[in-house]
Amino acid sequence: MDDKVNYLLRLGDNALILSQQLSRWCGKGPALEEDMALTNVALDLLGQTRLWYDYAAELEGAGRDEDALAFLRDAHEFKNCLLLEQPNGNYADTLMRQFYFDTWHYFLIEGLTRSADPRIAAIAEKSLKEVTYHLRRSGDLIVRLGDGTDVSHAKTQAAANALWMYSGEVFAYDTVDEAMVAAGIAPAAADLRAQWLAHVDEVFTEATLTMPPADAWMQSGGKQGRHSEHLGYILAEMQFLQRAYPGATW
Repeated sequence: MDDKVNYLLRLGDNALILSQQLSRWCGKGPALEEDMALTNVALDLLGQTRLWYDYAAELEGAGRDEDALAFLRDAHEFKNCLLLEQPNGNYADTLMRQFYFDTWHYFLIEGLTRSADPRIAAIAEKSLKEVTYHLRRSGDLIVRLGDGTDVSHAKTQAAANALWMYSGEVFAYDTVDEAMVAAGIAPAAADLRAQWLAHVDEVFTEATLTMPPADAWMQSGGKQGRHSEHLGYILAEMQFLQRAYPGATW
């Protein structure tokens, strides 16, 4: 598969899987405002998914569209990072997963606005306002939970520790990522990681949370299609209608 198509699928898969995860909170949020906010973030991510998939399908030229990419691929064909398929858990787990992703996503999208590929730069520019809001929102909530009651602090710290091992995969560049950097399409890993660590440290300090070691061992494999068992359950739910009724339309 062409490196650029692969890279676009990774961007789309990250947004799609996280969108699907957040949508599962709909009607079950801890407060009405949060219920609506999570659903809106999920919709933002779904809109970004469509933009990445449309471009990937166009470049691939194999006759697939955004629906085929979302609903007719098996787990090993998905390129999302492992962090995003981790269970929703309690609300601290969901928000910590969101915060880790949002921090990376913001700096990535901001970097992609300067991409040598005009289409990627345009998609990034269109997405930047939403991504900026996502980061501000999840960071504020991490501070509120971390610097809240003893119970909320403990749950938030536990979530930070448990999900930390999945946070570094986005910086583990392989040949696809490096090809994008060499072509001036994507920002370098070192720059993104430095920005990510600085922002996470700033928010954790305000939230009275302890940041795990930056050099801790990290899980990887999702970008290459090696996933946890969680992705299978996510796809089974998400793809059920299209698999049960192939080609169904409204």
